[in-house]
Amino acid sequence: MKKLLCVALAVLMALGCFAGCSGSGATGSTTATIKIGGTGPLTGDYANYGIAAMRGAQIAVDEINALGGIQFELKYVDDQGDPEAATTGFATLMDWGMQISLGGVTSGACEAFAAEAYEERIFTLTPSASNPSVNEGKDNIFQMCFTDPNQGSASAQYIYNQFGTDVSIAVIYQNDLDYSTSIYQTFADTAAELGLSIVSTTTFTDETQTNISVQVAAAKDAGAEIVFLPIYYTPASLILAEASNVGYTPTFFGVDGMDGILTMDGFDTSLAEGVLLLTPFSADADDEKTQSFVAAYEAAYGETPIQFAADGYDCIWAIYQACEAGGITASMSASEMNDILIAQFTTMTFDGITGSGVTWASDGTVSKEPMAVAIQDGAYVSFSI
Repeated sequence: MKKLLCVALAVLMALGCFAGCSGSGATGSTTATIKIGGTGPLTGDYANYGIAAMRGAQIAVDEINALGGIQFELKYVDDQGDPEAATTGFATLMDWGMQISLGGVTSGACEAFAAEAYEERIFTLTPSASNPSVNEGKDNIFQMCFTDPNQGSASAQYIYNQFGTDVSIAVIYQNDLDYSTSIYQTFADTAAELGLSIVSTTTFTDETQTNISVQVAAAKDAGAEIVFLPIYYTPASLILAEASNVGYTPTFFGVDGMDGILTMDGFDTSLAEGVLLLTPFSADADDEKTQSFVAAYEAAYGETPIQFAADGYDCIWAIYQACEAGGITASMSASEMNDILIAQFTTMTFDGITGSGVTWASDGTVSKEPMAVAIQDGAYVSFSI
């Protein structure tokens, strides 16, 4: 009898071991999942960015999991755009078992996240952290978005192509934000090379962004016909409102940080009529892949996706392509995945909704063509550069 009991207990223990090692996804599936983590501002002033990136990524995860092969599991932690919170978020995700990451959404937070990911050898593909400091000196940190310098030079080139050198330009930027200052500097340098005329340059800080009447007045008094805004959508919304209040009607030109202004709570979208944005994504693009994503996003969340959502979506599909090509399985360690993904990303070409023929350099920067959109009747309309 004792011998039979011992055999029975051994069988039960073995079954329990198999059950404990089988792996499970967020929905309790017995299929092992590859865990992808990220942080972003899910609350606070720039929540539109983080929520959009997370939602876009989740749609891609759901589509990939439905294919029945590689299975992904996504987890985002709120960092409110704060570097310290991003570092804490990284630790939380590591405790969860993160194997691959989407890094952070904003550059400052992502730089802190990326430093940890580099040390722990967690491959990172950020959807939108565009400052060069994010991936500088880190071989496993890659970007889906344009870098800040590229946005600045491309914006100057677009203005030159569309308006020539006779137009007068004002610039209003945030001088305590690396994102803004980096774009401004390359814009100013490229504008000088092209012979563009900048007639007014004014700045604000995070603390003073709610009072920008002086900056708008300076642009108006200088007779600027175009106002370049390499800033985020919250201060941009205040600038548009102030310009309307004083009867100033230049052409406003922004970059990807202004994407999301149409979905701000309480913002009068008519104030953004005619605003031009540099972006790699437009929801009105007529290609099948974009329209499929837009339809899925609108069905899930009841609103039109912005660029940050598209970048999040493309990040997941690019990671999937690299995992498939590299033979990655959920049982591999994060460091094993890291080495394979570096090799894949530096040699592959990716076709997504934010660009086709996309490639990455060994330093993690992306190469793809920008485009410009105009806001008309509360929606984006595409233009080529």
